[in-house]
Formats: sequence, C-alpha cells, structure tokens
Amino acid sequence: MTAKTLNWGILGTSFISGVMANAMIKEGRSRIVAVGGRSQAGAEAFAAEYQVEKTYTDYDALINDPEVDIIYIALPNHLHYDFVIKAAEAGKAILCEKSLSIDLKEAQTMAQSVKENGVFFAEGLMYLNHPVVEQLLNLLSKGTIGELKSIQGSYSAAISQFVNPDSKGTIFNLGCYPGSLAFRVIKHMLPELDLTDYRIQSTGRRGQDGNVCETSTQLNFNDKVQVQLHSAEDYGLLHGFRILGSKGYIEMASNPWLPDQQNVLKYGEYEKEVQTLNVTAEGDAYLYQIKRIADAISAGETSLPFPSVDIDESVTIMHWLDQWHLTASESCS
Repeated sequence: MTAKTLNWGILGTSFISGVMANAMIKEGRSRIVAVGGRSQAGAEAFAAEYQVEKTYTDYDALINDPEVDIIYIALPNHLHYDFVIKAAEAGKAILCEKSLSIDLKEAQTMAQSVKENGVFFAEGLMYLNHPVVEQLLNLLSKGTIGELKSIQGSYSAAISQFVNPDSKGTIFNLGCYPGSLAFRVIKHMLPELDLTDYRIQSTGRRGQDGNVCETSTQLNFNDKVQVQLHSAEDYGLLHGFRILGSKGYIEMASNPWLPDQQNVLKYGEYEKEVQTLNVTAEGDAYLYQIKRIADAISAGETSLPFPSVDIDESVTIMHWLDQWHLTASESCS
C-alpha cells in the first residue's frame, strides 16, 4: 500500500455498498480491488458496475487477499462481529457499517481484537465526518446554548421490508444515528460525565418480524442532561435533532444523517430572533468519510479524528443501544 492508493475489499453487495463504491471512486485515492457477495452472480454484477477486479463468494478468502488493504463490512448488523474479528486478525484496516453490533458483549470483544491487533478501525457513522457536524460543535463551544440541558433526536424511515430480521430492528438500523450524535454532543460539552452511568426508560412496539419497529427512550445522565430519542422503521421519512441549553438552542434543520452540499443549522437564544447558519460542503458524508479514512491511514493512525468516534466510543454507544433495546423489548412484553 502506498500513501496515495488504498485498496478496498467490500463485503456485501447491497445498496449501501454501491453508495460507498461511488464515494471511493470519486475520492480518487481509493481502488476497489475485490467484492464479496452471497452469490457469484451478485458479486459479478456489482463488479461490472463499479469496475472491480476480483469477485468472491468466500468472505474469508477476500479478507485474506494480500492485495486488499482495508475491508469494508457492509453486511447486516448481526454479521459484523465475526468479520471484524477476522479482518483484525488478518491485520487489515476496517470500516464497519453501523451499528457496531447488536450485542454489547460482542462489541467489547470486537474492540479488544481491534486493539490487540493494532489495526485501523472506523464505524460507518459517516455523517460525523461532514463539516455540518464540525460547525454544530463549534456553535456549542462558543456558548451558543449556555449549559447543556437536553437533547431530542429522531429518525423514522419506511425500511422494514428491506432489513434483515436478525439485525434486531429499528434501534440498531436507525436509532443509532440520533443516539451517536447525542453521544458526541454530550462528550464534547460534558467530558467529565461517565456516559455508561444513566437511568433509562423506554417504550416500544413490535413489527411483523417480531422486532422492535418503533420506540422512544429517555436517558438521564446524573440529572445533568436528558436525552430523548425516537426511531421507527415501518413508516415515514422524517428526521430531527435539537439541543437545548440554559440560554438557547440549536436545531439541525436539514437532514442530520444524510448531509450533502447544502446544510442548515438554526440557533438562537430563547424568545429572540432565530439565526441561520448555512453550511456548504464539497459533497456528501460518504465522500468525507472516505477522504478522512484515506488521510488517517496514510498518516499511520488507527482511528478517525474528532468528531468521529474511536472504537472505545463505539462501544459506549453500543452500551446505550443495548440498554435501549432491552428496555424497549421489555415494554413490548
């Protein structure tokens, strides 16, 4: 591997694999050398569309291909565990789609393997790499809202007919987006807080596959900050993220989870004129994610820079998702 070329192997041929392949091609320093699919026909069709040199139906063989520098794991959430560990043990850099896992203990084992093998790792929370998140955190650092009090985040999308039922439903498919951004905001504003110490209350509704398909939760961190999250995967396409403080608020008026070239933040003090910050960018969050990965690996780093999360922070986010899923499931019983 040279500093200018990053050779990718992609596990999975789903829609998101195509989105990421386009970002890799556009970024310019990446080359897709291999793709793995459940069927040879699917792998060959993907390879033909994105000019990929090699196809595999044996994912282990792809991981161990000596020409591959980095593995992109685009498989359903419940399959991440096995292939993160296999890629780490093979000494490969890893980009793993969110959510990190569907189980906290698995996530902790994955983190241990990544660290023991000293490999680069990033969870595919692509939106954290986009300039709109940096601008959001800049506003917070300037004292725009005063003392952090509350965060409200939601993501609903009609994807239930497309998701794998073994991936346990909307919390791990969609709720991870507002959950991870709430994590980043609290960690930024209140770094002294133990973000694994909280009280949680959740409600949920099961879908046709038996998984939690809609749920709301509230997390209370030492009575310092409240977090309210909602997610649904069987209706809508609606998003929202709002931060409330002692002095004012910030709202992400454009889609927080799919930022693109034009993005809008609204903010202000209570009962005063609303301010608008337009954040322009070179492209979408997937492009920025690939750029930052290429930069980090070229620099010899093992994780992405702030405001992205490192492997330990990914595990803390999984702590939230795991408890959210447990309490929402209990409410459905």
